[in-house]
Amino acid sequence: MTVSVTLSFYIARQFMLAVMAMILSLTGLVSLFDFIDLLRRAATRPNVPASLVSEIAVLHVPYFMIEILPFGVLLGGIVCFWRLTRSSELIVARAAGISAWQFLTGPLSCALLIGALATGALSPLSSMMFRRAETLDHVYLRNGGGPLDLAAGALWIRQADSALTPHGVAILHARSVHLQGKVLQIGGISLFRLDETDHLIVRIEAPRGHLAKGRWVFEDARSVHPDRLPVAVGDFDLPTDLTVPRVQDSFASPDTLSVWALPGFIALLERSGFSSIRHRLHFQTLLTLPILSGTMALVAAGFSMRPTRRGGVARMIGSGIAAGFALFTISKVAAQFGDSGAMPPVLAAWAPTGAGLCLAVSLLLHLEDG
Repeated sequence: MTVSVTLSFYIARQFMLAVMAMILSLTGLVSLFDFIDLLRRAATRPNVPASLVSEIAVLHVPYFMIEILPFGVLLGGIVCFWRLTRSSELIVARAAGISAWQFLTGPLSCALLIGALATGALSPLSSMMFRRAETLDHVYLRNGGGPLDLAAGALWIRQADSALTPHGVAILHARSVHLQGKVLQIGGISLFRLDETDHLIVRIEAPRGHLAKGRWVFEDARSVHPDRLPVAVGDFDLPTDLTVPRVQDSFASPDTLSVWALPGFIALLERSGFSSIRHRLHFQTLLTLPILSGTMALVAAGFSMRPTRRGGVARMIGSGIAAGFALFTISKVAAQFGDSGAMPPVLAAWAPTGAGLCLAVSLLLHLEDG
């Protein structure tokens, strides 16, 4: 038992060093290409300094690190297990009666730990830095001024409205929306107030309005009840729990929100009538990251622990890399199905990881038990 524990710690250390070196190398390579692309885009804007481009590139680094992590675990694991097999360390361990499941406990635990730290600790840092990078990108490198400008200037919101009935609903449509400083201005407003059975109670029309603290303010509003003539009501207030940053976040990329903020924000989106599919898919993808990292570690072990005397090592390692990229492709295709609503976000996020885990376990069972 002492020998297997010592061996597990030794292999875990070798695995961690190889994986971290691979993650840093791949992240540096991707960041270099990202920096070159930002320089190309900034070349047409003479007022954008190189320091700003460098800042945006640095702000992207944690995001790229999370995206690269599964490949870093796969390639680092392949390098680690291949070196241990080539030096006959794993062969001697297996000849001494130590099974593959015993000495894989350490690397698997390290992979799960890396994925958990990426989800729980690196994700909040990545979202904060990515949000800053997106803001700088919108302001200096794109024609628009922010995510609201990319939404065709229209706004639909559905929220609870208990002012008229206990379980009423308010549906707000603004044909134009833009930011003036820190104030969200809307125009061409139509507000439909419904009861719990979705029957129209009153319709409010206003040429303009804005989002104040804890309420929507409609100016020069008119109320239209069914089978009645319009009545001028002047300024009209509608309570809301939305804020300007939350409205902006609903149009922004889900990558700008950390895993800890996503559940509450998803609930807010659903109460407000915004689509939450992208955010739910991103949340589930972050939750699968530890399991996906562990799966990649097992795939690396299954494809690289074949003894060198049997030959075909290069083919086995190449097959492992190909399997990792195939898993990545399947996960991206499933994410597209989930993003379009054709597949539930939970299934789109977890199905590729589950398939990869089944493949890895099958390979190791075949390797261990023949």
